[in-house]
Amino acid sequence: MSSDVRRSSDAKPKSARKGPAKGAVHGRGEEVSAGGVLVRGEDVVVIVPTRLGPDGARVLALPKGHVDPPETPLEAAAREVLEETGVRGEPVCLLGETHYKYRRGERLVSKVVTFYLFRYVDGDTADHDQEVEEARWISLSEAEHALTHVGERRMVALARERLKEKENQAQDR
Repeated sequence: MSSDVRRSSDAKPKSARKGPAKGAVHGRGEEVSAGGVLVRGEDVVVIVPTRLGPDGARVLALPKGHVDPPETPLEAAAREVLEETGVRGEPVCLLGETHYKYRRGERLVSKVVTFYLFRYVDGDTADHDQEVEEARWISLSEAEHALTHVGERRMVALARERLKEKENQAQDR
């Protein structure tokens, strides 16, 4: 595990968590979430949430969800990856953040999502939670083009870069 992430605790099922279901709006007036790019070889796990996109279409996404205090973003990312995909990952490194706005009723909500790179440890995508219609493995290169949101496609590209850097570092040793 990289020194820039801490080991997270085991994820708790959503029913065992405390705090608001929709996540809290934090200091800067933003909704705060965390997610993961979980890789196994050249593949990444993606989800199709049961909730449709704003245009009514199905969404292909990375697992992510609200940071429930007192969780850290890394703990929330590990929990959400496990809950939404059925797969457990070991954190590798911080990838970055995406920022976007969306409408909830009449209100415009500003959101920030912190993403981490995870390596597959164990689990089965059939064990995803009820918020997810489907969880499946696709190639990293396919995900860079197929994910619905541009910020998530960018996170997959960053994950590929970090994996290549780590591979090159290992070869230089």
